[in-house]
Amino acid sequence: METAIAYFRQLLHAAFSRHLKQKSEPLPPFKSRWLQALLPQGGELGVEEQAVLLLALMPHISPQSLDLFFFKNKDLDIPYTEFGGWKGASHGGFLPTGQTAQFLMDNAQCTTDNATPPFIVHCPLSVVHLFSKEHWFYKENILHLEGAGEGEPLLSGRLVVSEEFLARALRGGEQQPEYSAAFPAKRITTPLEWADLVLPYNLREELNDVVSWLRHQAEICERWQLGRIVKQGYRCLFYGPPGTGKTLTATLLGKQNGMEVYRVDLSMIVSKYIGETEKNLAKVFDKAEHHNWILFFDEADALFGQRTEAASSNDRHANQEVAYLLQRIEDFPGMVILATNLKENIDEAFFRRFQSSLYFPMPDEGLRYQLWQGMLPREWLPPQGEELLRLAAGYMLSGGSMVNVIQSCAVKLHSAPQPLLTEAMLRQALRRELEKEGSLIKN
Repeated sequence: METAIAYFRQLLHAAFSRHLKQKSEPLPPFKSRWLQALLPQGGELGVEEQAVLLLALMPHISPQSLDLFFFKNKDLDIPYTEFGGWKGASHGGFLPTGQTAQFLMDNAQCTTDNATPPFIVHCPLSVVHLFSKEHWFYKENILHLEGAGEGEPLLSGRLVVSEEFLARALRGGEQQPEYSAAFPAKRITTPLEWADLVLPYNLREELNDVVSWLRHQAEICERWQLGRIVKQGYRCLFYGPPGTGKTLTATLLGKQNGMEVYRVDLSMIVSKYIGETEKNLAKVFDKAEHHNWILFFDEADALFGQRTEAASSNDRHANQEVAYLLQRIEDFPGMVILATNLKENIDEAFFRRFQSSLYFPMPDEGLRYQLWQGMLPREWLPPQGEELLRLAAGYMLSGGSMVNVIQSCAVKLHSAPQPLLTEAMLRQALRRELEKEGSLIKN
């Protein structure tokens, strides 16, 4: 890092000397190994990219290196317009903009790796292409322009290094986005494995197809040139009664395929103020766009519900939110999972955009037996443990409700002289759970 900072200072002094018509020598070739190591695999820094990326990093790693930009025009007693730059709310140093990058490229001179005098790189061309969606700065979520006011020049936007790239530069590792109003989604994980998932056979088969696509989509599309007609990303609907494994399945899909799963907090997304819901959603999609993440919308009917006839401004606003969601989900390159208890509550316009629509039913007695067998601690079971498992499997409960029953039994057994589950204890816990749900159904 220190070598890269020293090189940048030399580059900046050379640019100022050239701008002020003072004599300066072209800098020798330099490629920062530290900076190159921070790039995604296959990324290659050119002279131009290296200079602009170092400029963007300076406020974070060596803010004093940019103090030269506070130099004023003596004739007008104001900063030079061509320097660009912002003054932060709390940061006293210089914050570079696209204009600052343009100034640096207009005045920098440096030789290339294979230079033979007088082969000198001088970059008077516009740096706008570095901030287009086609450049790898954007595609790899490394650097972008932010905050240019409406009607103002594009390059007046501030140079912003992504949080992920900055975390690699400062701490040598990836940074998980923090749950906040700026990113209303929480990362969810599970200690369970794919083999622990107890689901009906047909649902298992459908999920295996999803896994196959996630693992081999590039190969499949390339083999038959499907990229012409198949959009990036994958959209999936999970529906069925609560507690039947929708959230767990989403989490395990991520774990099985090396993808992080973020559950979107709809309470922080949905707003009664016009336009705010779309802004809150944009924060999530914009953050997730450059990552191989799964976005999981639980109880999605709160946001993805049926559109109504636009009889009032509120109806029109609600319909606009759904239309915005449709577009963002369709354009999202990662995986989106919507979960709901009732499929009928989801707007029909979403269905043709889903590659999969998976029903999670209440488990039958055979599946309930497997669930109890996998969840009840072995040391709890007496010699007649098989009878207790079959007794428990006879009650129509979801997997989530079974967890509540086991937790209730654990509290009782903790204070018992010997942690041995009895039929009376199990029946009492089962009845409590069923009464809580307003049901005493037993097969």
